[in-house]
Amino acid sequence: MDTKVKTDTSQLRINGDRLWASLMELAQIGATAKGGVCRLALTDLDRQGRDLVTRWAQEAGMTVTIDKIGNGFMRRPGRNNSLPPIMTGSHIDTQPTGGKFDGNYGVLAGIEVVRTLNDHGIETEAPIEVAFWTNEEGSRFVPVMMGSGVFAKAFSLEHAYAAKDTDGKSVKDELARIGYIGPQEPGDHPIGYYFETHIEQGPVLEDHDKTIGVVTGVLGIRWYDCTVTGMEAHAGPTPMALRKDALQVATRVMQEVVACAHRHPPHGRGTVGMVHVHPNSRNVIPGEVKFSIDLRNATDADCEAMDQDIRAVAARISQETGLTIKIDLVSSYTAQPFNPDCIDAVRRGAQMLGYSHMDAVSGAGHDAVYMARLAPAGMIFIPCKDGISHNEIEDAKPEHITAGCNVLLHAMLERAGR
Repeated sequence: MDTKVKTDTSQLRINGDRLWASLMELAQIGATAKGGVCRLALTDLDRQGRDLVTRWAQEAGMTVTIDKIGNGFMRRPGRNNSLPPIMTGSHIDTQPTGGKFDGNYGVLAGIEVVRTLNDHGIETEAPIEVAFWTNEEGSRFVPVMMGSGVFAKAFSLEHAYAAKDTDGKSVKDELARIGYIGPQEPGDHPIGYYFETHIEQGPVLEDHDKTIGVVTGVLGIRWYDCTVTGMEAHAGPTPMALRKDALQVATRVMQEVVACAHRHPPHGRGTVGMVHVHPNSRNVIPGEVKFSIDLRNATDADCEAMDQDIRAVAARISQETGLTIKIDLVSSYTAQPFNPDCIDAVRRGAQMLGYSHMDAVSGAGHDAVYMARLAPAGMIFIPCKDGISHNEIEDAKPEHITAGCNVLLHAMLERAGR
């Protein structure tokens, strides 16, 4: 007969003040004058951040394993350690003008979950793990989401090792220099379920006055280079009707990029972020314009529909103007829906805790995208002030930080068993 009595955890809450204090202490490593953080991947500051986080984990009774790409796995044992761990995590590297919360919150929220379980003497059936992934930001080395990408076999360890920064320093050499090349092969590490809590990095939750975003998936992304070819000519002697002005035609296509997103709601996104005008002279009619196109949507089918849409519009404009318009796909990331069970666990947690919530999609990539290829995965969003991230003024409310971690706690407990 099973005589074990399960603890009622419905009233369990994390220590929000402790979590906030941890975030503020980590933010001192690489602190900037404007209140942000510059802690680039595999720098001495990154090593200091890793050392602090792993010390906190060890003080909480967790064991730490590092793999060959420098990913860290901090484990709290369960009653049945043969079960795959229930994992959470994110990253602690930042942008050059980064904030205190992007990535860091997801890692420290995981440690706070463990500290809370320790405080209340709660044992889980499955182990619980907190991961920090190497070079998620991609601001020093590309590709982005490097550590989780290697872990998920999206690209090879050798490819990641060979990546170099602008000073010619390689990932492998910098990992070795800071002492974070571990013995474990990336990917030789089971995952039962994966949850990641994160600031939204956008304005939707704040605009709707909601505390929790129940993330249903991550948008697919397609990046293009568009080139419009006309003919340079003198701005004075050339009549308007006889011009082949590449810039004026390019601006029509640029407007259509935005219109394309509106034609594919509710999650269509269309952005032109980079423009090069040739010859870029005040009194010369532009002969060639190159610009970027960024299209995003919630499913691969929607992304493909946007692709066909913008190509058809460009072909029509080319026919009307007589100028050549070339659109080249340069990069593509598939849309990643999250696991329905994980989505429901996050939603139930928000409901049980009494937090206002709404379904949300992530327009940015996260390590959870790669983890979703390996195990059931989900994400929890909280608002950030004015939707601002990748900026030193990035900010979040302590009560929202606490709320997201409480939802994480209960979602993980539901999966880990108690």
